[in-house]
Amino acid sequence: MPNTAHSPAQRWYLLAAVVVLLDQLSKWAIVASFSRGEVLPVTGYFNLLLTYNEGAAFSFLAAAGGWQRWALSTLALVLSAVLVVWISRAAKRWQEALPLALILGGALGNVIDRLRIGAVVDFLDLHYGGYHWPAFNVADMAISAGAIIILLSLIFDKESRKGRGGRI
Repeated sequence: MPNTAHSPAQRWYLLAAVVVLLDQLSKWAIVASFSRGEVLPVTGYFNLLLTYNEGAAFSFLAAAGGWQRWALSTLALVLSAVLVVWISRAAKRWQEALPLALILGGALGNVIDRLRIGAVVDFLDLHYGGYHWPAFNVADMAISAGAIIILLSLIFDKESRKGRGGRI
């Protein structure tokens, strides 16, 4: 009987793959249902819309003339390779592996768009009082959640070391 047990690292890679799948399916659904710029109000502070981001976070470099597509894709692929190695080394420490897997899945979800269509599909729009947060997607949420978990882990680890008199 074959061994179907997954290594700890494989489980984290599977999580990253689920993030990519959810990201790509949600983007496919939006692109299939919306025209560019079309807005569907969902609540008083949340809309669905279809927009394309040719730049990085918060549209940084969006008007750079096209070179950013390849530079950002290359950077995301190099970062992804680093994350794969890092996850394999941290696989048994979920506090470290979980956020890395989320970031890996998010990075790959967005790089697929960038390589396939030259821009990242964004469709979630939070707003309040006429002010809009830059539109984002599932991949962006995974990257942000991973980064927040890392920051919280650093803060609480520092606090726990203080409580132990600075000893590890």
